[in-house]
Amino acid sequence: MCGIIGICVINPRELKLGEAIYKGLLRLEYRGYDSAGLGIINHEGLIIVKGKGKLHELEAKYGFTKLHGITGVGHTRWATHGPPTDLNAHPHTDCRSIFAVVHNGIIENYYELKKQLLVKGHVFKSDTDTEVFVHLVEDFYRETGDVYVAFKKAVKLIHGTFAILMITSIDPHKIYFAKKDSPLIVGLGNGCNIVASDIPALLDYTRKIIVVRDYWVGYVTPTEVYIEDLLSEVRVEPETYVRIVEWSIEDASREGYPHFMLKEILEQPRALSQTLSGLRSDSTIKELMRAILEADNLFITAAGTSYHASEFFAYTVMKLARRSIVPFIASEYELYENIAGENDVLIAVSQSGETIDVLKAVRAFRRKGARIIAVSNVIDSAIPRESDLSVYTRAGPEIGVAATKTFLTQTLVLSWIACELALASGSIDLSEYREIISDLEKSHVLADEAIKGSSRKILGLVDRLLPARSMYYLSRDIGLPIAREGALKVKEIAYVHAEAYPAGESKHGPIALVEQGFPVVFIVPPDSGIEQKILGNIEEMKARGAFTIGVVHEGSSLNNVVEFPLEVPRAHWITTPITHTPPLQLLAYHLAVKKGHDPDKPRNLAKTVTVE
Repeated sequence: MCGIIGICVINPRELKLGEAIYKGLLRLEYRGYDSAGLGIINHEGLIIVKGKGKLHELEAKYGFTKLHGITGVGHTRWATHGPPTDLNAHPHTDCRSIFAVVHNGIIENYYELKKQLLVKGHVFKSDTDTEVFVHLVEDFYRETGDVYVAFKKAVKLIHGTFAILMITSIDPHKIYFAKKDSPLIVGLGNGCNIVASDIPALLDYTRKIIVVRDYWVGYVTPTEVYIEDLLSEVRVEPETYVRIVEWSIEDASREGYPHFMLKEILEQPRALSQTLSGLRSDSTIKELMRAILEADNLFITAAGTSYHASEFFAYTVMKLARRSIVPFIASEYELYENIAGENDVLIAVSQSGETIDVLKAVRAFRRKGARIIAVSNVIDSAIPRESDLSVYTRAGPEIGVAATKTFLTQTLVLSWIACELALASGSIDLSEYREIISDLEKSHVLADEAIKGSSRKILGLVDRLLPARSMYYLSRDIGLPIAREGALKVKEIAYVHAEAYPAGESKHGPIALVEQGFPVVFIVPPDSGIEQKILGNIEEMKARGAFTIGVVHEGSSLNNVVEFPLEVPRAHWITTPITHTPPLQLLAYHLAVKKGHDPDKPRNLAKTVTVE
């Protein structure tokens, strides 16, 4: 959940270390932003500067960018152990301030280790689990006199999830690293090497990367990368794992937009077009189809926004392919692994490919003998690596914490798979298949029309919704996952309590909260049967004084029934996420901005959840 970065340079005059680490942390701030800090080694020794607050506040207070040195690490925090305070901010140091560590993850056995270290006389300054690690290194260094050996011994003692970077004034040209479950990338630069949580932090300096695997441990210098497998103690040849990142620095920058979220909403047509290009040429789809058709049971799992995309896939498979499927939220995997078997298939959906709950579900189902299919946006990330087959969205980097283009590209990929499955299983004929694929291939156009058609009108809606403290998002059938996603967005960034319900369920309790002016958003898919049923639900809400908003297709009879219609293009119902979601994203975005909130950094949230 936190962001970490380390940089070591040959010539500190050519690359200003404090500025470089600060810029890298800004690109990682979506991973956590309640505190931050830098550790720098220069001619004075080890210097630590850290505190509670967002990066720009800390830069103004401490002047991160003015720090100079040859090796350094940085951290931006999403608190797990201990509240956001100056002392709990990373880096953490040992008793003598010789070693400095930054960490993303959770050390599960930290309490037992801390008790042992306290008995030995170690003095702790923070409430964090991370500080235990640096004291372990100190303890083992006293015993061995070898920094790398001490580092490895400490890594072997800790349980949980971790991406760890360590620097020391004893060996000032090295950054030591270790990884299990939490993401870590090595960037191979010109005159420098970098280790960081995610690719955007590296793009100013290189696009040559190595994705670090679980249980790899090693170090980088400005000119060398040394890696070994901690379990086998066999050296890893780094050259074997080097790949080139296709993203550009512009992809990971705001490029003049006020927020990443707005930029990424407006980028959705391009992201869909890129994803379509990949789907047309992806031979994996045929293998994937064969695996699903041969499976006894089909499961799909994800978390957050990706779960809503997965739920849409499940509804589409049942509706179009007439195949049973079990969708489940990844954090509840232990219940579902009980019914998994050798001839089953699990589809695991994760934008980052690192989501810890999804990764644990993948591993649990693998132990039961199930085949795993990954849908991710990041090539060579953990979940695709541990899967039998992988299909990729091509959304580019998504920096805003509230997912936008992730949802649309995931639903496009999953809808394509559902359509192929329906044809292969004989539930639709070739004519219907071609009709559906034709509309899916227009996804980028449909999304563009939906964005342009609703942008201005939403600004007029925002003022009416400013006083609202609660909202309902209602739909039926395949519209329900879109309603859930819309409600999630307005909760995440505008801090308005919003609940999504099946519209038919609203009269079984939720309608009791509706009073004069209560906002109710209806998502109406382009399906005449669904539309007629939702008509009755709209009238029920209007009769109780609700302010009714409808995301409805052009030409719908409901345009004149809801009080505030948002018209979107009409196409096959399978494109409903593509057409109906952008207005909901824009509504949440503009409402958040109007309230004075930063939509890129919603409170208490982080982008990639790599802790349970």
